[in-house]
Amino acid sequence: MQDWTDPTWLASATAWIDEQVERTGEIEQPHVRAWATALRVPTREGTLWFKANVPALAHELPVVEVLGSRYPAAVPELVALDEAHHWMLMRDGGEQLREVIERERKLEHWLEVLPLYAELQIAAVADVDELITRGAPDRGLATLATQHQELLERVDNLTDSERTSFLAVAPHVGVLCEQLASVGIAETIQHDDLHDNNVLTRDGKYVVFDWGDACVTHPFLSMSVTLEGVIAWGVDDVENSADLEPFRDAYLEPFTAFAPKQELDAALDAALRLGWVCRALTVEMYGSTLTGAAREKELAGMKLRLQLWANKVVLT
Repeated sequence: MQDWTDPTWLASATAWIDEQVERTGEIEQPHVRAWATALRVPTREGTLWFKANVPALAHELPVVEVLGSRYPAAVPELVALDEAHHWMLMRDGGEQLREVIERERKLEHWLEVLPLYAELQIAAVADVDELITRGAPDRGLATLATQHQELLERVDNLTDSERTSFLAVAPHVGVLCEQLASVGIAETIQHDDLHDNNVLTRDGKYVVFDWGDACVTHPFLSMSVTLEGVIAWGVDDVENSADLEPFRDAYLEPFTAFAPKQELDAALDAALRLGWVCRALTVEMYGSTLTGAAREKELAGMKLRLQLWANKVVLT
């Protein structure tokens, strides 16, 4: 596992950055995770951000590049990239939305972010083949049930009882996939971790960043994290303290060009359940490549997502 604070590695990253831009000060490293790191780079044209990922998340770079070409208003501007090292240099996109919400104590910013994100997803339908070819995981509805089944058979941190209970509800994945596919919304990019720390805002504009968890699947699967995992908890982090209806409507509005609202609502209900399956697959994808405590922590998170999925099936 890469040590992002290793002086030799940092010297190599700094040398590459200096080949791309002229710095006006020292590079800082405010973000270090087991799977990635981000460096703040001061330049005459403003702050830039360098990011490096573990190989399991290397597809972030081509995803950002493709989305930036297709719908630049919704993603950070890519200044330079090095696909061999999984490095990229981006312009600063502003303040994290979480900080703004905590300061202003209102969720209404999401009413602007969600349709912007939906429009990005719709635009990126044209890029699905390229995204998959360049490494974005293919978690299309046609294969999601199989991937889920293989996950349950592969992971080693489930007890026999947990594995048995998860396998018992596994057939529901295929049923919901068929239900969701019948609405006819095209598959596209899905961020898979769209929360308020992964949205930046400046001057009333928003960009979505941190695309390392992204995959190609049904667009609505994003909303498990966004609606249920974030917005539903409100500004005081209290579960089910926010009315989700206006936020659901804001996200679905761009999709009304493709299906009636009633069908979209039913599809979103199915997707909110399936999204936790997709999220479990993503967390296991990179978590299994880590070591030690970092691996244990991420795989525990994977199991939590599986439990969220299973609980929804049982309660329905």
